[in-house]
Parts: sequence; structure tokens; C-alpha cells
Amino acid sequence: MRKRTLGKSDLEVSSIGFGCMGLDFGYGAALDRRESVRLIREAVELGVTFFDTAEVYGPFTNEEVVGEALAPLRDEVVIATKFGFNIVDGRQSGLNSRPEHIREVVDASLKRLGLEVIDLLYQHRVDPEVPIEEVAGTVKDLIAAGKVKHFGLSEPGAQTVRRAHAVQPVTALQNEYSLWTRGPEGNGILEACEELGIGLVAYSPLGKGFLTGAMSKDTQFADDDFRRILPRFAPAAMEKNQALVDLLKAIAAEKQATPAQVALAWLLARKPWIVPIPGTTKLHRLQENVAAADLVLSAGDLAGIEQAADAIVIEGERYPAHLMATTGR
Repeated sequence: MRKRTLGKSDLEVSSIGFGCMGLDFGYGAALDRRESVRLIREAVELGVTFFDTAEVYGPFTNEEVVGEALAPLRDEVVIATKFGFNIVDGRQSGLNSRPEHIREVVDASLKRLGLEVIDLLYQHRVDPEVPIEEVAGTVKDLIAAGKVKHFGLSEPGAQTVRRAHAVQPVTALQNEYSLWTRGPEGNGILEACEELGIGLVAYSPLGKGFLTGAMSKDTQFADDDFRRILPRFAPAAMEKNQALVDLLKAIAAEKQATPAQVALAWLLARKPWIVPIPGTTKLHRLQENVAAADLVLSAGDLAGIEQAADAIVIEGERYPAHLMATTGR
């Protein structure tokens, strides 16, 4: 597996990481814990060194699984987690990035993960009630205390990134980015990363599974699968958005690859400091995703993808209004 460095930092990670959320949160029934541990360790065997989790996934259980799986491999991997929510009675309950709360969350995450230091700590969503300078200052103190190595932000606005970076250098931004979610290209995030030397960790690089080509307007989601509430996964939207999957399938056929591999290779070709973190519960999908790191798209391929993708209008927002409101602050 090739490696990439996140921005101007010294944080080197595999060019494709592993988003662990879906192992037991967000996408229906949780994978058996032993199977989750086995899959994470298989990822390391395949060359993945970058693993992403958060306290709110579960809540808490995802960090525990990641910690158990990677305990014997600690020196080989980079582990990222996140703070930023109140969790009450096992449920997410609003934002909370007050300094005292951040410190409590970090101590609890360290314990669940079985770590002495968190490699990369993100603010999960910007809290409008707490100045970003206070958040960055708190993480700076945690870095000085040896509890955290690197600071990140998830789904911030570009101005917020600059304000935070002035207090504590930001190593990485984690934003949704894929061929069907191209917001970072137009909202100043890619420019801020380029200007300030920050890496971009692309979550949902396969469109929450849609870009794999395994879904259609007839796909049924489990009651606890959060895609049920996403406008882009309404049957009519999925039917219209199939045009993007058809484009990926056509290119994949030419390249003897899969649509998912083309989607990941496209992201890798955008910038050398972009690292996608696809998630899966299946070994064959993990192998497929990892193999995308070896798929080379020529300048002609990329120009063709760009031209064809520009002609496709994506139907539906990526989140409902109340969740969209927490992004880009």
C-alpha cells in the first residue's frame, strides 16, 4: 500500500484508510464483534494503517472494537477519533465542544481505545456556542500534555479552519467528498487545505455505498439504517442518480476494475494529500477498496470523467436540513 502525508504534517498514513463507523453504527445491524476485530486486522494485513472512529459511533462501542482490534498492532497504525457531541442515556443529544467536555471525552476515548495518545483528534462538528479558538486552544493543551498528537476538524467552514489553524495547526479536515458530493471544490475547503498545508480525509468516498453499483431505486434499508432519512436515497433520487453509477461502470469496464475502484482512484488523483476512508463489513469489499490504490487513471481518463460527471445533475441533498445545518460553519 502506498503512503500519503496529511498536508505539511509528519502524519503519514496509507493512501486508503478504513472508516470503522459502519461496523456497528449507522447502517443497520452491527457486525459481530469478533468479525469486526478480524476485519480490522485483515485491513492491516492488506496494508491499511489509518483507522477512523468516534465516541458517538455506538455510542462508545466502535472505539472499543477498534481498540481491541488494533491493540497488538499499535506501532503499525494511526488511529483517529472525534469529540463534539453530548451523549445522554446512550444517545447523541446536541453539540458540546466546551473545553472541560473535550478533556473528559479525550480521557474516556483513550481508555476505550486502550491508548496512551490519540494520533488524530477531530472536532466532529463545529459548535456555534464555543469559539473555535477555545476549541483549538484546548486541543493544543492536550497535545502539550501528551494525550493527542494531531488536531483535525470535520465539516467546518473555510474561515473556521483559518481561525483554528492560527491557534493550533490543523493537520487534517474530514469532509464528505466523492464524485457525487463535490462540495469541498466549491466551498473553499480544498483551497484552505492547499494554502495552509492541511490534509483532506474524504469520508463516504463511495457515496455511502451508492457508487459501488450495488443499489437501485428498489433497495430496501433496515429501520436503523440512517440512509432511510437521506434525501439522496429516496427511490426517485436513486433512480435519477443512477446515471453517475452508469458512468463509473463504463469506465470500470474499460479498466478491468469496479465502479468503487474508479471512484476511489478519482479521489486519489485529485490531490496527493487526499486520503479516502471507505468503510465496509465485508472482506471482499475491503480487498476491492484497497486494490483501488493501484488503479491509475490517465489525464485523458480524468478529463473524460470530469466532462461526463459535469453533465449529470445529482438529485437530492446529502443530508436532511437539520443535519446540513451543522456543516460548513
